Amino acid sequence: MAAFDTVIRHGTIATASETYNADIGIRNGRIVSIGESLTDADEVVDVAGMLVLPGGIDSHVHISQPSGPGIVMADDFASATRAAAFGGNTFVMPYCLQAKGQPLREALKDYHTLADQNCHIDHSFHLIIADPTESVLGQELPALVADGYTSLKIFMTYADLALSDFQILEVLAFARESGALVQIHAENYDAIRFLADRLERAGNTGPYFHGKSRPIIVEREATSRAISLAELIDVPIVIVHVSNREAMDEIRRARMRGLKIHGETCPQYLVLTEDDLKDLGMEGAKYVCSPPPRDKASQQACWEGLQQGIFSLFSSDHCPFRYNDEAGKLTPNARTSFRWIPNGIPGIETRLPILFSEGVSKGRISLNQFVGLTATNHAKTYGLARKGSIAVGYDADIAIWDPKRTATLSQKDLHHGADYTPYEGLEITGWPIATMLRGRFVVREGKLVGDKSYGRYLSRGKPFKPSAP
Repeated sequence: MAAFDTVIRHGTIATASETYNADIGIRNGRIVSIGESLTDADEVVDVAGMLVLPGGIDSHVHISQPSGPGIVMADDFASATRAAAFGGNTFVMPYCLQAKGQPLREALKDYHTLADQNCHIDHSFHLIIADPTESVLGQELPALVADGYTSLKIFMTYADLALSDFQILEVLAFARESGALVQIHAENYDAIRFLADRLERAGNTGPYFHGKSRPIIVEREATSRAISLAELIDVPIVIVHVSNREAMDEIRRARMRGLKIHGETCPQYLVLTEDDLKDLGMEGAKYVCSPPPRDKASQQACWEGLQQGIFSLFSSDHCPFRYNDEAGKLTPNARTSFRWIPNGIPGIETRLPILFSEGVSKGRISLNQFVGLTATNHAKTYGLARKGSIAVGYDADIAIWDPKRTATLSQKDLHHGADYTPYEGLEITGWPIATMLRGRFVVREGKLVGDKSYGRYLSRGKPFKPSAP
């Protein structure tokens, strides 16, 4: 009997802290040995000249999420996790949305049904809290956190999702008591409504004006307010999809005061700008997301945030809709005003190649920073045991990268359910050529070889212990 099921030989291994050459021995889905000249295996895979990295963890994705009457997301779990695997990912964390008045257990049961036996890679769920009633906070959530649903998301914008400051404080107080971690979408809803109304009255209704209705100040103000509310309760939070320097500086100042504020940014804020929507008519709907892409100065600020550790998480905020579809970006109402355009863009497959190419290949960040931003920090932040690194005892979740391979991003080569990519034509250097989940190849030599029933749901470990009051 061979010592290993699989050995990966002659690769350059990178973690968040070190880079070295070694072989990896895998048995029963786990990494059991890292050393030299490992050969006693059922299969030996020679990856000389390649990088061997932890599989990516995308902790901010939207899959099969209700999006409004007549609107349908472009990805189900099978297509989204397939695309994620082709992009070098082995774990995703989508959102289970609680409709107002709906028991959380019921929402989770429905969401698990959609995911069960339909995932090519492993996954776990965040809970969106849209209706923080006394029974939700006092009865339902405590049991769910104990069951491993240890991260919540709340919104400061969107009809039917935006919480008042009082409600936010109630959720944060629950998080402190239970140890759950709260993500916050920070944009000022009333300010956005005020600006949108004025733009519409002036006849400025095209997709380009989506960004004008959500200027930097509404994100900066909400970020500052979210941090202040978290400081009042003394609880960590994650500010998601930060798009600009002003909001980033709020996080920086909070961290300098010793507050536990995690920051996240996304590919759209590194390579897209508001000008991508300009003079495109309805084609601009392809780029509509919130917060919107900003300007070149904001791009530079987001790079600085990644370089300096203000952002510890780099996620896709994958939220796909089809463009040529009335159930997607071209819903009839969307033609009347930007405020009705389904909000979000696809990016689950392109997240890692974009950051590798624009970051590592161009010398903006190190390879070790790349691993931390795309895998290790996600596992640490959200309590994913045995995920996010290459070490003995960890799951053999591995992405093999060709750092010199070049490609041009194009919809025809991607595997998501959307019918376009906002990154069409972007030149890439560095590409994941194989993805392995718990010791099995999911993608190999450009082909899907893993079954959609292999991905598992992971219940996360014990939540953090809050500090003494």
